[in-house]
Amino acid sequence: MEIKVLGPGCAKCKQTEEIVRQVVAEEGIAADIEKVTDIMKIAGYGIFGTPAVIVDGEVKCVGKIPKKEEIKTWIKK
Repeated sequence: MEIKVLGPGCAKCKQTEEIVRQVVAEEGIAADIEKVTDIMKIAGYGIFGTPAVIVDGEVKCVGKIPKKEEIKTWIKK
């Protein structure tokens, strides 16, 4: 599983990355988590609000900090 957390490094973006990492660890999911901070790369995903979370190429969240329960539904297959 590949998870990308998109954001320039603001507090909300950092908090989103932290929550994603916590949920992945708690659920015992094998995932590559990448933090994307380059504005041009973020725009390349069609994202114009941060933080954003992409799971296996699918945009799951834009412009808000997701709740742990939301993240769990995204990563369970």
